[in-house]
Amino acid sequence: MVTKYDVFEAVYKNKSLIKPIWVVRKLNKDEKEYHIIHKYLRELVQERLLIKKKEGFQAETNKKAELLYLLIYHCLRNGINYNLLLNRNLASFISRAFQKDEIDSRNININSRTLKNYLEILDRDGLILMISEKPLRAKIFHNALINNLLIYFGYKSPIMIEKFSNFFPEIKKELKIYRRLKRKNELQYQRIVSDFELSFTYHSLALEGNPITLPDTLKILQDKIIPSNLRSKDVDEIKNYREAILQMVKDSNEKKPLSLPLVLNYHVIAMKHEPDIAGKIRTIPVHIKGNPYFKVTRHSMIKEELDKLFEKNNEFIKKKKASIEEILKFAVYFHNEFQHIHPFEDGNSRTTRLITFHLLQSRDIPILDIPLGLLDEYLYYTKGSRKREDKKLYQNLQRIILYNLKKVNKRLS
Repeated sequence: MVTKYDVFEAVYKNKSLIKPIWVVRKLNKDEKEYHIIHKYLRELVQERLLIKKKEGFQAETNKKAELLYLLIYHCLRNGINYNLLLNRNLASFISRAFQKDEIDSRNININSRTLKNYLEILDRDGLILMISEKPLRAKIFHNALINNLLIYFGYKSPIMIEKFSNFFPEIKKELKIYRRLKRKNELQYQRIVSDFELSFTYHSLALEGNPITLPDTLKILQDKIIPSNLRSKDVDEIKNYREAILQMVKDSNEKKPLSLPLVLNYHVIAMKHEPDIAGKIRTIPVHIKGNPYFKVTRHSMIKEELDKLFEKNNEFIKKKKASIEEILKFAVYFHNEFQHIHPFEDGNSRTTRLITFHLLQSRDIPILDIPLGLLDEYLYYTKGSRKREDKKLYQNLQRIILYNLKKVNKRLS
């Protein structure tokens, strides 16, 4: 059934004046729905989101209308049902939840059925970490989408106080469950991995500016359908990165130790659409676009720095009985060291993520995707940072790992 937000999106995208009947047709609706669509158009005018003129309706040029379209656009890109997210009561709940360290059944005064509905909406789209269901413990991720949702409905942007929580007790508990369930149902686990690979392909490349949406990514990789409006280079980037992910998963399952030849192979596969630089160590200076504070290794020093890094990796590999905390600390160190060496002309960050996932998965710690709600934070603590943020990335990866474990275990059980 058509909604007010569907109508707004159709008018905003049209740019010029549009008559109600054309809104009906743009939405592919039956003309029987003309009256309800006209009613929504009038409501949107009252809310100062649209303008009504003699020739038809047009979007208002104000911050509220721009913010609403930005929210809808963000949802469409990420395969989110904006009609569920754009809910004043949900925004009120999120605003109150940010005033707590964690959500639990005692500190949120809300009907249990409503609470369950809100948590399901946020969990479905990777916007919350369900630490525990019984007793309830949950933490909403702070990111641009949630922030804009609060602002749109008139709530203050939350001031996030950095508090470093230790999620290792929960991670260790979930790891035991994961290893038991995986042994019992390896086939189902492989199906889950395949689903996560698709979303990781999209999330990782979205961080690099690839414009293809999640729904279109699924069409390309799952259905083998290429929408006609997409650039071939962007499509190739999606296909190549998915192939590199599959290779990384295979290598980590076979416990292949991380080595420079392995990393170069990942880069060759991921960057096949750029054959002049694929798998080749750079010989020119590079910089991080939009971040002048991010210092990378001089090209003349890359080989020396890489040799040191992989020497440390070889030392760590020999440490067979490393704790989860030690494994994660080393993965964070390797991630940021490789990122700062920046050995390639392009494709460094996407390769760094493959390496990090390999390091963890080869130690039987499943990290299959970065949820939407943690992408902004991950970016701020890596190539978006002014200085090296190992401690913050360590915290970020704890949440990512626990999120992955909870999702995988839920589906396995």
